[in-house]
Amino acid sequence: MKRSEINAALREMEGMIRDCRFALPPFCRFTPEDWAHKGHEYDEVRDNMLGWDITDYGLGRFDEVGFSLITLRNGNLKLADKYRKPYAEKLLFLKEGQYSPNHFHWFKMEDIINRGGGVLLIRVYNSLPDEEIDRESDVTVHLDGCVRTVPAGTQLRLEPGMSISIQPRLYHDFQVEPGTGNVLIGEVSQCNDDNTDNRFNPPVGRFPVIEEDEPPYRLLCTEYPPA
Repeated sequence: MKRSEINAALREMEGMIRDCRFALPPFCRFTPEDWAHKGHEYDEVRDNMLGWDITDYGLGRFDEVGFSLITLRNGNLKLADKYRKPYAEKLLFLKEGQYSPNHFHWFKMEDIINRGGGVLLIRVYNSLPDEEIDRESDVTVHLDGCVRTVPAGTQLRLEPGMSISIQPRLYHDFQVEPGTGNVLIGEVSQCNDDNTDNRFNPPVGRFPVIEEDEPPYRLLCTEYPPA
């Protein structure tokens, strides 16, 4: 992705967050210049990849296949003695016309919540023992305290305020229902590790290769300088 695309995506997500009256923690407002002077007191942000995360999944078509995210809080299973939180929280921003590819998590259970905007569509499949997509068996889903069984590949509609619990190894993808507008999404989960706990099918990348065509507006969670 070009840095200019990332900067534009950051500003657009900030605008949606303001519209939804969601307040962000201070580190989300740090500039690259601020980060150059932050010491070890912010190691939790660095070590647990808190902060901004923009991805085009390595495909170069961000407006069609992409996602904007912020990790607000997170534990760290590899540094569990130092960071004891067993949970994580994210904000995600999906524009109408964007798609987040089909994937599951080996370890993480998560609740996906429509925090505001349009209607979020989530397609669900079970996985097979060899980790391929099970396109035949019915899927049991948990929606705001209601248990339902739906056919494989069903797209579930989440209107603002609604949520779904995603179990480990349950394939899911994200889209916005056409004509309903951009969506701000919440994620409450077990500890998150985007380096090791995403199984995309078909395979795609996770973090973008960045072409520097202008200075960064914010640093992404993969870019913090050491203390």
